[in-house]
Amino acid sequence: MTIGNILHEYRKEQGMTQEEFSERLLLDRSSIAKVESGKRQAPKGMAMQAAVAFDDPRLYLAAQEEVTGGAITPWLDNVDLHRASVLFKTVEEMKEVLALTSEVPISKTGDQLTEADRVIMKRLLMETVEAITALTHFAAVLCKEYSFSWFGIWKEHRAELKAKKYMK
Repeated sequence: MTIGNILHEYRKEQGMTQEEFSERLLLDRSSIAKVESGKRQAPKGMAMQAAVAFDDPRLYLAAQEEVTGGAITPWLDNVDLHRASVLFKTVEEMKEVLALTSEVPISKTGDQLTEADRVIMKRLLMETVEAITALTHFAAVLCKEYSFSWFGIWKEHRAELKAKKYMK
């Protein structure tokens, strides 16, 4: 899904015209129209600009995807995002990670792994990424459902990490 598609879907869901959307982003309406229709690539930073303007988790994930080329949690647009459904899926994914942790030979270094060990390690990595995706969506759904700021939650989290001296 392109940034243009994501912006278009978001704008429509919010019931905003391109004019209203462009005013919030401080961009020209015709630029928004061209990006949404795919006639023009989104300028670098447009997704981040939209994320900051609207403080929406999906837009922040789109900005991360743009910067990383896809090496980040994708927004799931074809699943049930009701808070209960997301909670159940998140718990399921976390249980799968925990179950695999007892099988994986974590005490071995990379050069000590057998091919069978690598298979288990890869399964653990894949389950971990699936859990990250589920947890990210769970946090996003809770922020939206209960009107918490996505940016505010992450800002507070970073402050806690710094207070614990986990980061400088």
